[in-house]
Amino acid sequence: MTSNPALRLRPDPDSVPADPGCYLWRDSSGRVLYVGKAKSLRARLASYFGAWSGIGQRTRAMLSAAADVEWIVCGSEVEALHLEYNLIKRHRPRYNVRYNDDKSYPYLAITLGDEVPRAMVRRNPRKDGTRYFGPYAHAYAIRETLDLLLRVFPVRTCSNATFERHERLGRPCLLHHIGRCAAPCTGAISEDDHRGLVEELVRFLEGDTDGVLAELDDRMRDEAEALNFEAAARIRDQLEAVRTALAKQQMVTGRAEDFDAVALHGDELEAAFQAFFVRRGRVVGRKGWTVDRVEDIDDRALVGRFLPELGMERGGTLSREVLVPVLPDDVDAIEGLLAELRGGPVHVRVPQRGEKRAFLDTVAGNAKEAFTQHRLKRAKDFNARSQALTELGNALGLDEAPLRIECYDISTLQGANSVASMVVLEDGLPRKSEYRRFKIRGVAGQDDFAMMAEVISRRFKRLLQDSSAPPVDEHGNPRKFAYPPNLVLIDGGKGQLSAAQSALEDLGVTGIGLAALAKRLEEVYVPGRSEPVVIPRGSEALYLLQRVRDEAHRFAVAYHRSVRGKQMTASAFDEIPGIGPARRKALLDRFGSLKAVRAATVDELAGAEGISEKLARTIYDHLHSPDGGSRPGEEAR
Repeated sequence: MTSNPALRLRPDPDSVPADPGCYLWRDSSGRVLYVGKAKSLRARLASYFGAWSGIGQRTRAMLSAAADVEWIVCGSEVEALHLEYNLIKRHRPRYNVRYNDDKSYPYLAITLGDEVPRAMVRRNPRKDGTRYFGPYAHAYAIRETLDLLLRVFPVRTCSNATFERHERLGRPCLLHHIGRCAAPCTGAISEDDHRGLVEELVRFLEGDTDGVLAELDDRMRDEAEALNFEAAARIRDQLEAVRTALAKQQMVTGRAEDFDAVALHGDELEAAFQAFFVRRGRVVGRKGWTVDRVEDIDDRALVGRFLPELGMERGGTLSREVLVPVLPDDVDAIEGLLAELRGGPVHVRVPQRGEKRAFLDTVAGNAKEAFTQHRLKRAKDFNARSQALTELGNALGLDEAPLRIECYDISTLQGANSVASMVVLEDGLPRKSEYRRFKIRGVAGQDDFAMMAEVISRRFKRLLQDSSAPPVDEHGNPRKFAYPPNLVLIDGGKGQLSAAQSALEDLGVTGIGLAALAKRLEEVYVPGRSEPVVIPRGSEALYLLQRVRDEAHRFAVAYHRSVRGKQMTASAFDEIPGIGPARRKALLDRFGSLKAVRAATVDELAGAEGISEKLARTIYDHLHSPDGGSRPGEEAR
């Protein structure tokens, strides 16, 4: 192709504003292919309609698939950066750079929002008033450090259920007896004094280590002068624990300064980012990302795309100074966005010499190692997935490899609370955002075939509706049911397969592969064949089918248990006079499950909100009567 195919889409230049903003390229189905930002929308869009020979290979692929372009005007470059980030997160365009966490990194979390705060290891931070330190490369690194710090700051680390149990018992747990918890559950330390311990721990983790060491040293000397040698020895051990914890934090500068350091390493297809977080001269956390380089951009532009991602994640914990290997072109706008996210000024710079330059080189070395490991794993995974999809397409006689597979499973218990699941694999990987759950509405009793027909009918009716509707709904979100699968996999045998086939034929849906995987002998059936398809045992294709079938089964069973549990809990409480939805919720909030409510004493039941002593006795008597409540093993959690 020598002429630019996008010329047919070129808008009148006078209709495109010269203001900053974002633009979106869409395909014929309305899906967003690419989101970009520009200082001048008119100048940026004009670059897409130039000579074909001057346009990069990946941009050519995007323009060849494009069917429309639209734009959104913004008030400033910073606003355009905000909007671009949000649009990419919402639409996940195929041709935009995508940042993927290497893994779910652990944080040391201090739940300051709790009445009695606790220290814990947590992944995936939440905005709930908790203070996070890290992320760390390994959870064991946090636990080792926390174990050392608990000798000095014996704050609570137990779960809410454990805390409440020992609060009722009036006895502390083992952690108190070995000196790792001050036991606020039993009143051995007041809540105010315990919060003071928590604040000291936070101060230490923030980097104020000299003050903690000086205080401990002074206390040790005071105890020794007072001839309290046992107390002095305990403080000496605490000092040693603090020094050991500090030794685990790498010292990178001679001064107590804060900064974040970012480096990358990659090739023309992918890249790996590493970010190290330094506070008061010590490394307190690190995190890695991998990037699919689907755009034709250099390292300078790639860093520019990454910094908003980092800022959105770190928010107010972002440092005032961010070190990078190269300055992005729009560094002023990026600094403005980061300043808004941090709530204070942010300076992005490239260190030229000294300790910071040496440390950035170390971060770059980590990025190189992460990239090497990622490529080895990616090559193995990609090759296995490609082999599995190709084998599967050939075995089932499909026209092409099934890049999108939908698998359906029914879960029921003697026809009661029947539900179904739909799980999705795209390119051999789970697409959990597109999983769906169904409650069976039109089938009474145990009829798996009719249930499967109902679920397939409902799903593909939505496909037909969404395919003829605008590509986005009234809220601007893409219609996720609008994408047809290459293969529909049924968890079951010939009967379920026939039911699904009939449902598709009744709707007039064609061009979709259909197969069933029977559990007993792992036999694969397809329409029009009485005998199962032979897929070799141990092949990647059969393993892929088993994996998606097992995932559909897991998803269906989890939903069925949830529905059944809610019904059992509701029915058990509905039989108790004086218990309505509000009091039922209060009991479950207080005790967590029907089993725990049954195990509670009358006094403990009366401690729940809205439950009087008389009503507590009624609840207790009902749940302990021969026919009261649900059967053992059927409690809702």
